[in-house]
Amino acid sequence: MLTTDTIAPPSAASVTTLASGLANPWSLAFMPDGRMLVTEKPGRLRIVTAGGSISAPLAGLPQVDAAGQGGLLEVAVALDFASSRRIFLSYAERGTGAESNRNGLAVGTATLSADDSTLLDWRVIHRQLPKVAGTSAHYGGRLVLAPGNVIFITHGDRSLVSERGKAQALDQGHGKIFRLDTTGTPLAVNPFDWIRSAQRGLWSYGHRNVQGAALHPVTGALWAHEHGPLGGDELNRIVGGGNYGWPLVSYGCEYGSVPGNCTPVGGASIGRSFVTPTTYWVPTSMAPSGMAIHSGNGYSQWQGNFFIGALAGRALWRLRMNGNIVTERIVMLTELGHRIRDVREGPDGALYLLTDSSNGRLLRVVPQP
Repeated sequence: MLTTDTIAPPSAASVTTLASGLANPWSLAFMPDGRMLVTEKPGRLRIVTAGGSISAPLAGLPQVDAAGQGGLLEVAVALDFASSRRIFLSYAERGTGAESNRNGLAVGTATLSADDSTLLDWRVIHRQLPKVAGTSAHYGGRLVLAPGNVIFITHGDRSLVSERGKAQALDQGHGKIFRLDTTGTPLAVNPFDWIRSAQRGLWSYGHRNVQGAALHPVTGALWAHEHGPLGGDELNRIVGGGNYGWPLVSYGCEYGSVPGNCTPVGGASIGRSFVTPTTYWVPTSMAPSGMAIHSGNGYSQWQGNFFIGALAGRALWRLRMNGNIVTERIVMLTELGHRIRDVREGPDGALYLLTDSSNGRLLRVVPQP
């Protein structure tokens, strides 16, 4: 399970800054012409060209609850964008009326106008329920589009100790991954349909805070990573019906633990009723965010490698794989000192990264010969 960690020298990759001045950018998605849609957490969506030109904020976005870890999160481009011009956004949404003190994840879709300036016909297709008061953390929020008009949506456990146990409750939206039609409708067959109390469209549960997810370019399998508490960050292959253990099992420690004296989370032992992580990070959390599984396009030496951004570790992790087994973990770009929020493979095979700061950057990364 634990593998060799290697520190890559700065000469291992060439890094170019394409754009800067982005306000805490969270996600990017490529359009067919090579331009990128980029979200800024305060609630703005921009278009960035391959040359680094940044558009004015697009109009027509929903109001977001931009506090703490909340705000405008993921942007995803429909697989048929060339004809439909549909995009999807996830964001933190505040409740209304009696629930105005509560918030939660919401996902919506809209059509990008012909002049690329406005989102048209905005509509919400999914909400994490119930909304929660007293926290602006652990929204999850990653979106993965799959063939057959499928969308996977990750939900966080909402962080509070009083709430996180609901990641094991099938009638609660905490700590789950949902699999829906792109209209928001549950698909005909899901693993928990036989349980009357389970929320419709539920795909897997027992997650803490999934902020990276991607389909494998060869197998089509869904992979995701999630934040642990103090240590215990995980990478998992997501299977329908799987229970990933949180908060009953974890390789991390409770907050407040002192070095050398870990207060374990939950207390249950790792067992066959829980899906065991493919790899995990102990004793220190690197705080994973964003993930790309490289197709090998243009750079065969990266084919099948997983690339994961690190917030606390301020690095890019490269995981070499043998099938579903991690054989080596390589820490890259530590010399930059940037919190890496998102990681994508571009149409040219390069990696495109977003750095998380008030002066966020869009970086292009390629391996050195």
